[in-house]
Amino acid sequence: MDPKPIVVVGSINLDLVARAPHIPVGGETVIGSDFQTFFGGKGANQAVAAARLGAKVNMIGQLGSDAFAAQLRSGLQQVGVDTTAVGEATGPSGVALISTDKEGENSIIVVPGANGHVSPEFLDAHAALIQGASMVLAQLEVPLETVIHLAELTTRYNVPLMLDPAPVRPLPDSLLSAVTWLTPNQIETATLLGEAEFFVPEKAAEILLSRGVRNVILKLGAQGCYVATSDGHRRHIPGNKVTAVDTTGAGDAFNGAFAVAFSTGKDAFGSASWAGAVAALSVTRRGAQASMPSLAEVEQFLRNSA
Repeated sequence: MDPKPIVVVGSINLDLVARAPHIPVGGETVIGSDFQTFFGGKGANQAVAAARLGAKVNMIGQLGSDAFAAQLRSGLQQVGVDTTAVGEATGPSGVALISTDKEGENSIIVVPGANGHVSPEFLDAHAALIQGASMVLAQLEVPLETVIHLAELTTRYNVPLMLDPAPVRPLPDSLLSAVTWLTPNQIETATLLGEAEFFVPEKAAEILLSRGVRNVILKLGAQGCYVATSDGHRRHIPGNKVTAVDTTGAGDAFNGAFAVAFSTGKDAFGSASWAGAVAALSVTRRGAQASMPSLAEVEQFLRNSA
């Protein structure tokens, strides 16, 4: 019997990246040094991460009716993501306009475009796909009402839901209580907890669990991650030592990899450790989807790190 697919519900964007000596202020024109386009969107990034690791992946999302749509769909298909449930909405596809200076600081404008058309009704049209998933991955780059409805569907079908709460915003406990795996980074954790400063991981995780989340993975960047499970187990998973070139998409690499590992039988801590290695490898390359490693590359990286 074929393994159940990982299903990703979320955003699909084209990232337009311009590099210049400095980011222009209002009314200023500067001469750029470089321009590149990258396939992005947190949903698509996570789908590509899982597919590159050999998983069967289905994407549920929306593209626009513009010239970017065909490129974005092709990018997903080329790495093996099934785009049958990727629709086409009238208007622009999602884009991110990114200005980067010589120090690596950036300024970003995200235009959701077609991602705003990933509606609860659109999910209902693909409910069978959600019901048959090994795990469903979601983020917050589609309407919140859609994410809430997705949580209702995964609860109804008893399918694990992993939520990456980014871009971060306060979330109702009714949504959190339907989440199987919540994976915030440090800044996102502070916002979810309504605190100006980040709690120590142990305390932050306990508060999130008390709000109904079943399992919490706090992403701590180079420090690794902290895992707190519903059965009372707690563990800090150390980070992998690498020379970071571009951290874009590292969190998405982690989520996609965790879903792959957990769906194939690894426990939470083994899955988090393996996902940390995948994320570490991704930051040694530029771009989001372009940086996602293959299964062979991860295995080689782990052999070299042993």
